[in-house]
Amino acid sequence: MENSAQILSLTGKRIWVFGGAGYLGQATINLLISAGAKVLCIDMEDKAAQFIAAQNLAGHVHAATLNVHDTDLIPEFISAEIKKYGVPQGLVNLTYASTAKKLEDLTGADFDTVSHGSLTSCFLISREVATHMAANGGGSMVLFSSMYGSLSPYPDAYEPPMTKNPIEYGVTKAGIIQMVRYLAVHYGKSNVRFNSISPGPFPNPAVQKANPDFVERLNKKSPMGRVGNSPEIAGSVAFLLSDAASYITGQNLNVDGGWNCW
Repeated sequence: MENSAQILSLTGKRIWVFGGAGYLGQATINLLISAGAKVLCIDMEDKAAQFIAAQNLAGHVHAATLNVHDTDLIPEFISAEIKKYGVPQGLVNLTYASTAKKLEDLTGADFDTVSHGSLTSCFLISREVATHMAANGGGSMVLFSSMYGSLSPYPDAYEPPMTKNPIEYGVTKAGIIQMVRYLAVHYGKSNVRFNSISPGPFPNPAVQKANPDFVERLNKKSPMGRVGNSPEIAGSVAFLLSDAASYITGQNLNVDGGWNCW
């Protein structure tokens, strides 16, 4: 059996991170680099390049641009990046869509747009890359759900000016959990693993600074008495991508400070 350092190492593994320039994505990429991975950061517009430049990661991380909502571009994008960098051994998908509208204002078109940007895009990316992984000996994918894929927002936490986490976001995140189960079975014998992570309260720094009362309400609701910090997500991602998780597939990992315990 490999020793602990080897089994947790990501040295030399090619890992793609969709949505990598966001709050949780940045912490994830930094940890993957420190674990020895070769990382491709994929985000909208020039966000990936800006993140890499701001944190002096040139030479450690490559940047790519894709708007996952434009699903017709996905096969071509994946083919082009594989030609550049080779088939990845790991993939992380942090992308999502949401309208931020109140339930009463949500239209059918809004709901369909979010479903397309969250579920359809994730499915197409996962299937396209999994096909290449299967032909290359296997791999591991970590898709991002949310605690709101399993739970309804706690109303008392969302006093004005905050608004409840929207329904279409939660519904699509619930769909990610089921997608992981289905894909894990479909690709299991090809040694392509699928798991999801459901973050709990991880408000980004701007939200924390602008809404301290909201953060305090989240703190009081959490069994651990605080919100999460972005590196606390990154460790779970690295574990699921590593050989330490080689017999784990089709699972959803709650990283929520115990929120699901209530």
